Amino acid sequence: MTDLSTRQLRAFLTLADSASFTRAAAACHLSQPAFSALIRGLEDQVGLRLFDRSTRHVALTPEGAALRPRAQRLLEEFEAALEGLRELAARERGRVSIALLPSLAAGWLPEVLAGFRARWPGITLSVADVLSEPCIERVQRGEADFALAAVRADTPELQAEPFCTDGFHLVLPAGHRLTQGPMPTPADLHGEAFIHLSRISSVRQYIEAALHPQVPPATLEVEQLATVAGLVRAGLGLSIVPALTLYQFQDPGLVTRPLAWPGLARQIYLMRRRDRGLSVAAQALHDWLTAHPPAP
Repeated sequence: MTDLSTRQLRAFLTLADSASFTRAAAACHLSQPAFSALIRGLEDQVGLRLFDRSTRHVALTPEGAALRPRAQRLLEEFEAALEGLRELAARERGRVSIALLPSLAAGWLPEVLAGFRARWPGITLSVADVLSEPCIERVQRGEADFALAAVRADTPELQAEPFCTDGFHLVLPAGHRLTQGPMPTPADLHGEAFIHLSRISSVRQYIEAALHPQVPPATLEVEQLATVAGLVRAGLGLSIVPALTLYQFQDPGLVTRPLAWPGLARQIYLMRRRDRGLSVAAQALHDWLTAHPPAP
């Protein structure tokens, strides 16, 4: 029994299922004489007749019936082990491309990615830190295996699954009147100079949707959060930013306060194509990121 091959086990199971040498030989891509020789060789090795044969009928003997579940289990265990080795090899040599929001790429991703690299050092990584729309476009064009974006593009081509929720904070210069007391309300922002991110930013869109129709007008409109921090620190206005970006506002000249206003939260989605599965390496990164989401 120790010399049995997976080829013999597959032939035995195929014949047991089909009850026909002709059909079994075709399923195994062998000529009928070659297939018959394979079965005879198996019976010689085990020292038992496994099939009763007649001109019209092929059936398992009692000994063959006893072997059948064991052969099935052995073959399944072997194939599972082989697939595990293939996955291990793919993870050691694979390539993954991900697109995600700059706020995630700069604050949360580096430490998580360092853990992944330590676990799978052979996987080549590509990171695109872009806004939500370019994230989605990269997945659509096949330039990214998956993306983390603040827009839910659930389409026939793309699927979106919730990844994490991001709150918002008010950013003020140290010493401002709103740094003390109860949580500021939207009404408290009336008359204050306000610094907005550009209209193409998902942050701006979430803020305007939550505060409509009381959206404070923009005193200044900029593209980068680092610019927002500098302008607020200089006393040129207030701003509202996502919690995932607070690493850019750790400055003694700034104060941040959490805002629990109705509707003021953004959902981050994991986007991928529906028509193609992830490679083993990409699935490994997908699973690693979903197991290490940003802290709430």
